[in-house]
Amino acid sequence: MGSNSCGFVVVVKRKEVVAAVLPMQEHWLPMSNLDLLLPPLDVGVFFCYKKSTDTTTTTTTTTTTMHAHKSSSSSMVSTLKEALAEALVSFYAFAGEVVENLLGEPELLCNNRGVDFVHAYADVELHELDLHHPDDSVHGKLVPFKSHGVISVQVTELKCGGLVVGCTFDHRVADAHSANMFLVAWAHIARTRNRIPTTPSFRRSLLNPRRPGHYHHSIDNMYVLISSLPLNHPKEAEPDEENGDDDDGHLLSRIYYIDAEEINRLQSEANGMNGDCGGKRRRSKLEAFTAFLWKLVASAGDDVSKRCKMGVVVNGRERLNNRSSRGHGDVNGDAADFSMQNYFGNVLSVPYGEETVGELKAMELSQVADSVHKCIAEATKEEHFLGLIDWVESHRPEKAIVKVYCKEDTDEAAVVVSSGQRFPVAQVDFGWGPPDFGSYHFPWGGQTGYVMPMPSTRRDGDWIVYMHLLKKHLDLVESKAPHVFKPLCPSYLNL
Repeated sequence: MGSNSCGFVVVVKRKEVVAAVLPMQEHWLPMSNLDLLLPPLDVGVFFCYKKSTDTTTTTTTTTTTMHAHKSSSSSMVSTLKEALAEALVSFYAFAGEVVENLLGEPELLCNNRGVDFVHAYADVELHELDLHHPDDSVHGKLVPFKSHGVISVQVTELKCGGLVVGCTFDHRVADAHSANMFLVAWAHIARTRNRIPTTPSFRRSLLNPRRPGHYHHSIDNMYVLISSLPLNHPKEAEPDEENGDDDDGHLLSRIYYIDAEEINRLQSEANGMNGDCGGKRRRSKLEAFTAFLWKLVASAGDDVSKRCKMGVVVNGRERLNNRSSRGHGDVNGDAADFSMQNYFGNVLSVPYGEETVGELKAMELSQVADSVHKCIAEATKEEHFLGLIDWVESHRPEKAIVKVYCKEDTDEAAVVVSSGQRFPVAQVDFGWGPPDFGSYHFPWGGQTGYVMPMPSTRRDGDWIVYMHLLKKHLDLVESKAPHVFKPLCPSYLNL
């Protein structure tokens, strides 16, 4: 890595607001009950592209030749802006603003306010970027801070001719599934100038509460009213006076690379292939990874009685697909608008499990994977999400939050895993090829750790894993499991 990998300078060339290319009637879009469970959080994602060396067309259309293979970075930026303005016609929620109503609840004002768009230049080459330490190389440099609106975009030209496209969006408006739809649509328009293949649905009635509402008592164990939390926030960790390290009590970000072979090995072990159960378990790769991480984090604890919590984000779209088809006919010949797969918003739940440090240290990986599976299974049913919608309705307008986000003094650690394994990274191709690297960036500021794996662009089956954890947990990741978590470096990724 070059010596300026973190100390490079980013110069803003231009700031502007990109609105939808077509005018729209100003209107209000209510948040669903599932949206209301999200606090004001901004999530970042970024994609790195090498300098395009192929200036000839690889398709048969003249339009693609004109728009998808720009020879200069400035032309590429123009393509991105034009396509963004077109994408916002369908994804108009991203061009609006979040405003509180009289009850103190957020609502979405769809007024085509537009998206803050920054065109910048960084005096660094792609192969010099220290992507393993995104707090230094990415945060506030390549992924923008969002000041206004729902989403902000920054396109950064690099000294080598490469490009970084960074986005930051308001989690209250969209979950990762929704943001993925938008990114793929934006890239599709830039690459082909054709209509987007999937139209988002903003039909909030798909998530209406039932009359009368009802829910299982287990939801009370997963979610908590903010008003019931202690008035004083947990005390921040004091700096370590002995060694002067003030990072131990704060969460830091790292990005790692995991080979497919290691993921498969973890899955085999979680399935009991190396134990006495004869491989009868059927644990997913995500369950195996989560179990391994849970044990690893617990190994940092000295007090065996302290609890270690592990949450997993569950997408409810597949669980609610049956509901989306009930009572809806074919409108204008297109029934797809009612599919939960096209629904734009938050359709998430975060079940979590907890075990003591001592229990996790003593358990085999397959046993921990069983605990992860049991935790997730409770939230993989339609009734869970319908009950969660009713639970929010019964407590409105009081704000609520997932309990695992509220780390307590008796906790050794609390971590949430949010899988991006279905992210179609290769489809974020704006016309000059798929990204050479992509990752989330989510230093959310809370005390609960966050881990977000997504597919690698290098080889099928490999993972890129963004981690936001305490320093002592990151140190353990690198010292106890270097064969699994490989620090990201340009030479390894062949950038």
